[in-house]
Amino acid sequence: MTSMLDGCTPWPEEFVDRYWSAGHWRGYTLDNLLRDWSLEYGPRTALVHGGTRITYANLNRRVDRMAAGFRLRGLRPRQRIVVQLPNVPEFVITVFALMRVGAVPVFCPLSHRTSQVAHVVRVTQAAGYVGPSTYEGFDHTAMAAGIAAQGPFLRRVFTFEAPGTSSPYGGMTADESGCHYFPLASIDAPPERALAQSAGQVAFFLLSGDTTAAAPEIIPRTHNDYAYQARAAAELVSLTENDVYLAALPAESNFTFGCPGILGTLSVGGTVVLVENPEPVACLSAIGQERATITSVVPAVAELWLDVLPTVQADLSSLRLVQIGGAPLRRATAERIGPEWDCRLQQAFGMPEGLLTLTRPADPEETVLTTRGRPLSPDDEIRIVDADGKDVPDGEPGELLARGPYTLRGYYRAPDLNARTFTTDGYFRTGELARRTADGSLVITGGPGVSTATAQGG
Repeated sequence: MTSMLDGCTPWPEEFVDRYWSAGHWRGYTLDNLLRDWSLEYGPRTALVHGGTRITYANLNRRVDRMAAGFRLRGLRPRQRIVVQLPNVPEFVITVFALMRVGAVPVFCPLSHRTSQVAHVVRVTQAAGYVGPSTYEGFDHTAMAAGIAAQGPFLRRVFTFEAPGTSSPYGGMTADESGCHYFPLASIDAPPERALAQSAGQVAFFLLSGDTTAAAPEIIPRTHNDYAYQARAAAELVSLTENDVYLAALPAESNFTFGCPGILGTLSVGGTVVLVENPEPVACLSAIGQERATITSVVPAVAELWLDVLPTVQADLSSLRLVQIGGAPLRRATAERIGPEWDCRLQQAFGMPEGLLTLTRPADPEETVLTTRGRPLSPDDEIRIVDADGKDVPDGEPGELLARGPYTLRGYYRAPDLNARTFTTDGYFRTGELARRTADGSLVITGGPGVSTATAQGG
């Protein structure tokens, strides 16, 4: 098996063997899975954004051509590339194209600014940056140029422009620091032969859930572990090719990208509808227009949508499931979902580090209203411990610890943090306070993720 990137902590061999034997890990890279999906679902609609509709075949073709274009611009396997894009088709295309090159995308929230992005660039030694030239009044390319001037890493900036707009940086090819600038739309070349890659390698990096932190932690996700997470989550919610997923929260968040989200929907031949803002009128209208069947939001967004719905002419009859994660969901809000939207509520608790718990469709109503459900995988191992690290009885609160086939074994290039955050036998100390009910469901009672997971959507 190809070695992981330096600075990553692999799973011990006994766990690797266990997850392979159980069929959780199957040896497919995410970009190769997309190639398979394009063959199986070719003419079906994969992505929708406003008036743009992209089929599976066209999506894979564009990924192939962008990957070849990235190679021509000097990107190489294992290089890290920061991706900071809104919910547009180019986000999906760019991420898969970078993986197809063998480069490692670093998913960066669009809200992050210079201190956070510069930290990510330094720690990952990112060779490139993909982002809007400007977006909602902020000059992302100027930020990238400033970061490039500070150090030796960032040497290629790819600027995204919304269709019909032109970049103020269109004529700039290089600056004094030696950083080269390219319009993302120009990254296009005839496809080349596919690169052989290991599914045990890092597919991409997520950032820790606290979007206000000046120095977010960097989370490696491998092809094997993330393909399993998205596939298992898709199976749990019974996704099919007839489902339409509304991506309302940021696409780079774990919740939106793979719980089952964008990746899980693509894995079954469904359609992903991308909206750039969870603003209620646009999202509720998109549900009606595109006949969305599933979406995932945080409680604050759900409450806004509930309150605005009576004033919006929107048909939500297609909606069958709403996932809510992130901050705690008030019971009063939970009780409104079914009657007012005529769909099923699913509560979720997830972390970009891995662990995902969800209520099940067959769960009693009380479980759905009051808990975050049970772990996704039969090989998720959960402990709830007291201050001395001893397991507490069910019903009593304690710190939530987890390990499993899609939960990291260490943050990237953070040995001191890892020594504090992981037990000697590999359990991740989540920092969350939780209690476990008699049926194994989790109730999250406190901790950093309760307040900070909101922006990440769980």
